Amino acid sequence: METRFLAPEPTLSAAATVAVAPSPSAAAAGGFCRFCATPLHHTFVDLGTSPLCQDHVRPEQFAQAESFYPLHAYVCEKCFLVQVGEFVAPDQVFRQDYAYFSSYSPSWLQHARSYCELVTKRFNLNAGSLVMEVASNDGYLLQYFVAQNIPVLGIEPAGNVADAAEGKGITTLRKFFNATTAREVAAWCGQADLLIGNNVLAHVPNLNSFVEGLRLALKPAGVVTMEFPHLLRLIAGHQFDTIYHEHFSYFSFWAVERIFAHHGLTIFDVQELPTHGGSLRIFARHTAAAAPPLAVTPAVANLRQRELAAGVCDLSFYADFAEQTRETKRKLLEFLIEAKRAGKSVAGYGAPGKGNTLLNYCGIRTDFLDYTVDLNPHKQGNFLPGTRIPILAPSHILETQPDYLLILPWNLREEIMEQMAVIREWGGQFVVPIPEPQVYS
Repeated sequence: METRFLAPEPTLSAAATVAVAPSPSAAAAGGFCRFCATPLHHTFVDLGTSPLCQDHVRPEQFAQAESFYPLHAYVCEKCFLVQVGEFVAPDQVFRQDYAYFSSYSPSWLQHARSYCELVTKRFNLNAGSLVMEVASNDGYLLQYFVAQNIPVLGIEPAGNVADAAEGKGITTLRKFFNATTAREVAAWCGQADLLIGNNVLAHVPNLNSFVEGLRLALKPAGVVTMEFPHLLRLIAGHQFDTIYHEHFSYFSFWAVERIFAHHGLTIFDVQELPTHGGSLRIFARHTAAAAPPLAVTPAVANLRQRELAAGVCDLSFYADFAEQTRETKRKLLEFLIEAKRAGKSVAGYGAPGKGNTLLNYCGIRTDFLDYTVDLNPHKQGNFLPGTRIPILAPSHILETQPDYLLILPWNLREEIMEQMAVIREWGGQFVVPIPEPQVYS
């Protein structure tokens, strides 16, 4: 391990070598790091090929071929950013009929409400403030600021979910966020007192332009908060299914701190959250804005040192994940094979992105999983990409009474087991596949 990775706090000078344009002749197995442009040679995990996880197959498309893309994650040997390649333009992913609506999860709505209460009090937000959210989806979060008469602006490229936000009275700019958009927004309505991005950082192919946009869109004394899955929790929990094409990057705190520092943003606080299998919420501000309310808290140094002690700056830390993934696949297939040989029926719950990675990588189709259900009517009646497993309404579970219900959005298992407690009436059991199959009565 080189001593340059042990600096107690990131500085702009320490990151001065990043974002150098790669030589066209440079050979790299996985292309170039989207942050520091270092050639990518070190595999994190290779999940074969898979279709886009939200590209559900409509009934009239069932006989048509799908496009499959490599799903191979690499770790950068210089900045230790874990990442997959970009095979499809973002506007092909977050298009007019994007299927993900945040408001269909009650627990996520409660998470959003609690966050609104926290930051409103901590940063003294009021009717004179401006709150912006990048990737604001259907207004699941900004609606709680609107209820407190705090001005908001959503930035959301997917037309159908932006329509839903507008229906809640949330002004929504239908664009992808980057440095260019940030300049336009600042000229149009001013910079933000609070700039939010929940589970969007991983979705950004041009990471440097995005983070630079955060700096440009933020008032001199403003605050950025971002939430994203924590790479350490992903590794510890064998959460390979959270890797898919729409997630371009996977962040340790160490890596994200350096990315933000390179763009003149200092992370002054961090919280560890249970959401999405274990996430981080970072609080950042302009590096020059060091007033007491935005002073760096002990939580920053504590998490940084814990990650260094775990080995995030050592390539060997990432080496075992691929075999852990293969073993999780074996155990899930063993469970399903035994269940089917015993004459048991298995249905799925949910049609999340992570479920498509799991099912496609493990080769699970209707020979193992009869169908899956989802609360989102935009998904019902379609088929999961790749596996062609039908997506039905939750009421179908009552009609067929499966022996096992495989929970694909396992991060919401408590919520789902409460919603579907009725399956216990006929002896049905829940199965959580990650980190390895576990049956709950």
